[in-house]
Amino acid sequence: MSRTAGPTLSFLGAAGTVTGSKFLLRADGRSVLVDCGLFQGYKQLRQRNRQPLPFTPADLDAVILTHAHIDHSGHVPVLVRDGFTGPVFATAATRALCRHLLPDSGFIQEKDAEFANRYGFARHRPAKPLYTRADAEYSLDRFRDAPFEHDFEATDGVTARFSRAGHILGAASVRLEIGGVRVLFSGDLGHDGNPTVPPPDPPPDCDVLVVESTYGNRKRNDEDPEDELAGVVRDTVGRGGTLIVPAFAVGRTQLLLYYLEKLAREQRIPPVPVFLDSPLAINATEVFLDHADDHRLTPAQARAVCGLPRFVREVEASKALDADPMPKIIIAGSGMATGGRVLHHLKTYAPDRRNTVLFTGYQAGGTRGAKMLAGAESVKIHGEYWPVRARVRNLDMLSAHADRDELLGWMSAAVRPPKQVYVVHGEADAADALRHAIEERLGWPARVPEHGEQVDLGRR
Repeated sequence: MSRTAGPTLSFLGAAGTVTGSKFLLRADGRSVLVDCGLFQGYKQLRQRNRQPLPFTPADLDAVILTHAHIDHSGHVPVLVRDGFTGPVFATAATRALCRHLLPDSGFIQEKDAEFANRYGFARHRPAKPLYTRADAEYSLDRFRDAPFEHDFEATDGVTARFSRAGHILGAASVRLEIGGVRVLFSGDLGHDGNPTVPPPDPPPDCDVLVVESTYGNRKRNDEDPEDELAGVVRDTVGRGGTLIVPAFAVGRTQLLLYYLEKLAREQRIPPVPVFLDSPLAINATEVFLDHADDHRLTPAQARAVCGLPRFVREVEASKALDADPMPKIIIAGSGMATGGRVLHHLKTYAPDRRNTVLFTGYQAGGTRGAKMLAGAESVKIHGEYWPVRARVRNLDMLSAHADRDELLGWMSAAVRPPKQVYVVHGEADAADALRHAIEERLGWPARVPEHGEQVDLGRR
């Protein structure tokens, strides 16, 4: 790569949209990619996953991941397959989660392509996965652990430091010093009210801030999540129905199990079996148990929470759930109903008015979750339309994202104002609303970058 007069930052994802997080920093002949995620949601966004990256993977010096969610990590197997040989830095918990998430992502893509070819609804013949399970497993050799609150060398002349972001297990903000400029990436930020994950650390000193804005235009629903969840369970079971929960395997599933265990222990919900029908979520739950330093629960609490559900690992056992008419709770991936076993459960349970489909947080535009919450009377699954007669709810207060005021509160704790703020990882209205709030309330210069835009960060 050519040498530059000063550091540059390119927004290769999560600019003008929530997913596909990728930010390329270049200075003095060095290049570091912060996050390497997949685009999700609308088809025109998902198509970006198959477009060549605007740099040569072999020329990249390092990748740094803020956390394990697929929209931040899921493109790593493509990067490695296409020639990247450098390190992928992550916290220990993020690395442990990626050991499960990335192969699972490849497996799902292989199965989706196989399903499309078998039943003939693929637009391209034959349909091919973006990458395979084998590609993902091969990429795991590039991962390197980096601790919180310790500087590490990402590559020659580039230092980095993780601080807690409070979003999910292992989630971090990361500050890089490159070309004499300190650039802080917030990653996805959590909030103080999460009973399972510690809150975000205050932002470290920086010259440039790149901040997420998923909930940048709204305040968190302040209703009690325990009361709301208990009401949904009681109502559904009272109708003789089943509760289907499309849940994110990492973070949201463990939080949901925490509340269900507490409600069951306090006898605030009727006795009803809980099934965790996701090998990925099962593995993530076991990682949760193994990383006690990264969550708020005592060992006894963690064992009780993780011991609540019946684990469903095999496909035949998953299918058997759809043949069982008894009321139950099925927690299955994926959280936005974009893939995974929950799709098969939706085909069975969504057409029945006795049942409830319960989402547990943000649903990106273009996903089945967003369509169902908007009142869609049917959704397309595996090439066919299936009626939605079940009740559809969203407990958005369970979201692991900070809301507008929490984002502003986190920024206001900065040691000094940054010279520039870039607002990313949000839909257009959310990002612009947060930009405006930053300028009006904090008096900081802020803007929303365009996808593919490159900015010169100058020198300090």
